Amino acid sequence: MPNVLLRARTDDDLDVLFGIAADLDTWEERNPSAPGPLTRKKFDARLARGADSEASEDTVSFVVEVDGAAVGVASLFGFDSFARHAEAGISLVPEARGRGIGTAAIAQLVEFGFVRRNLRRIHLQAIASNTGAIRAYEKAGFVVEGRQRQHAWVRGEYEDIVLMGTLRSEQALPA
Repeated sequence: MPNVLLRARTDDDLDVLFGIAADLDTWEERNPSAPGPLTRKKFDARLARGADSEASEDTVSFVVEVDGAAVGVASLFGFDSFARHAEAGISLVPEARGRGIGTAAIAQLVEFGFVRRNLRRIHLQAIASNTGAIRAYEKAGFVVEGRQRQHAWVRGEYEDIVLMGTLRSEQALPA
């Protein structure tokens, strides 16, 4: 199993993160907007806007690092401080998928959310055909809570969105 670490983004990570963000093959799994080419200028502007929202604590984003190299990003966003929940998301470069990296990263993100941010619940959404991601989320303690039928337009057809969640009380967390 590779050594998976969540850490802050550096300028050295930007090329990898741009590659993930601009990948049209996985656009619908990562993005609710219509697919289209993403320029580096637009990507950099989006990062700048994201830095502003991070200052307001609406989003917590980590780079997923494996053996010293950036391979993705994992985030908590949509925080509800009253009900103490947030949504999780993760994106990995193609060569990092199917190797247990996503499972390890999402588990670390969940632990961070529950232990460090005092969340009670973390939820996420996955395209139904993304079975690898759904398996990784289940291994990290998420359960299927529902399904939005034919909710997303993905590569030429409608697909269901699988809604998943985990509760603090369901996780084996450090004392």
